[in-house]
Amino acid sequence: MTTIHLALIDWIIIVLYFVAIIGIGLYLRRFTKTGEDFFMAGRRNSSWVAGLAFLSANLGALEILGWTGGTMKYGMAVAHFYWIGAIPAMLFLGLYMMPFYYSSRIHSVPGYLKLRFDERSRLLNAISFAVMTLLMSGINLYLMALVFRTILGWDWNVSMWVSAIAIASYITLGGLMSAIFTEIVQFFLIWFGLFLVSVLGVIELGGVDKVFGGLPDAMGRLWSTTGVAANNEMHVTWAGIVMGLGFVLSFGYWTTDFLVVQRAFSSKDLRSARLTPITASFFKMALPFIVVVAGIVAWRLAGQPDSGFKLLHHPNNPSEIWHDTALPMLIARYYPPGLVGLGITALLAGFMAGQAGNVSAFNTVWTYDIYRAVINRKASDAHLVWMGRVTTIVGILLSVCTAYLAMQFNTIMDYIQAIFSWVNAPLFATMMLGMFWKRTTSTGAFVGLIFGMIASFSIFIGFKLFEPTMVSSGLAQILTFAPHPSEMSRNLWQATWGWGVCLVVTALVSLVTKPKTDEELTGLVKGLTPKTDETQVPLIGRPIFWAAIALVVVTALNLYFW
Repeated sequence: MTTIHLALIDWIIIVLYFVAIIGIGLYLRRFTKTGEDFFMAGRRNSSWVAGLAFLSANLGALEILGWTGGTMKYGMAVAHFYWIGAIPAMLFLGLYMMPFYYSSRIHSVPGYLKLRFDERSRLLNAISFAVMTLLMSGINLYLMALVFRTILGWDWNVSMWVSAIAIASYITLGGLMSAIFTEIVQFFLIWFGLFLVSVLGVIELGGVDKVFGGLPDAMGRLWSTTGVAANNEMHVTWAGIVMGLGFVLSFGYWTTDFLVVQRAFSSKDLRSARLTPITASFFKMALPFIVVVAGIVAWRLAGQPDSGFKLLHHPNNPSEIWHDTALPMLIARYYPPGLVGLGITALLAGFMAGQAGNVSAFNTVWTYDIYRAVINRKASDAHLVWMGRVTTIVGILLSVCTAYLAMQFNTIMDYIQAIFSWVNAPLFATMMLGMFWKRTTSTGAFVGLIFGMIASFSIFIGFKLFEPTMVSSGLAQILTFAPHPSEMSRNLWQATWGWGVCLVVTALVSLVTKPKTDEELTGLVKGLTPKTDETQVPLIGRPIFWAAIALVVVTALNLYFW
């Protein structure tokens, strides 16, 4: 049953969007001749272009639908995933880690592991990242198709395959450059298409004070309710937020996930590469004014019986309210014909931005870190470009398969955080030790990564299979410091345990194995990498200047909503 009626003008807007992104791919194909062009966008982008693409690659299903619906479930606590769970890590990436990445001229994060450690660590991370990327791609396709099937009445298979074919077309033609250009278009579509939802919601409810005033403490505060897990809707303490989210998951994602880091690699020079995540941080900290405000508006309306606002029930579990439909239902409530098409196109752009990021990262890691490293070490540059295009098609097809897997999960947002805890959290421990402790050895890194991933995944499986026993025995209290942790709280703590196990095992094994020489580590480890000289750059053009401003602003936001 169709819930939102689309007028002719709405359909025209949606069709024009598809035509435009495929046209971009066709146009940029003429500039995509070498591997550097296809996989790194020629390394000629400014910090603004790379920064917008950096953030847009993260604006997928989780960002738009997940956290708007998540606000209805967890309240203002969702802002933690921006103001503590993103900004510090993005600034750290730009100031401290980007010099190691960019200066080594690598094509991917696994490529750094090869230089710093050995082929084993590179291949282990490349395979785990490829699997994670395909799972994330499937989630994007699944949520987009499910939203359009449920909200618009579109056929499930048609909506998913139309999206898959469009994404495959422009990335296959233009590679990373196509992805970056379309991500920038999608960035502005998302802001212009969705910000108005929050504005209209605030106006209908009578102003900002009416939206946020009188909220229960468990819904309306960031830090004041985190002393005891039971006092907030996420059922997590401040320690879990700071350690599990603010440090492990945040730094693990923003500093090691190639999906976003790849955009910084496309910058024209090191200073632009360092500014890329710092520039993106200002837009990132503003996003709660879309997703959190919209989520609170939806929560308010849902609590008013005479408002006429109702969420749909989850197709896979009819007894469960589907929080992820909050934003589409707000679009249906507020937007007239024409604007509905813009709003739906903005949602579509968000899904496709995340999908494009996953696919372009997957084809690079497969081509350089698996295919060339293991299968065809003598492949020419032209052959690698051909392989990248083929891998894009294969990646899209595999994403369709993982989309059907994602259908089995009712809580996609929690599922995504669980995936990050398996892969990114242990990897961050490896990268941190590798960049800042030259005594870290290749064997230590490889063994630590394996143990860290096993630890995190084992906790996840333990809760899934033996949850009643674990809770009654007190093991959940030991692992999460809460007797009845929410699924999100478990994700934060299993990420912390995975990081901790990897850190300890890597350090212990490194102490009894032989490290590389200083000559082998030049440019890869702090203390052995030449410092960037920015004395000739005006203060306003230095990364440290803008990072300091971003840190002040995000601190003020945390204090204001304390």
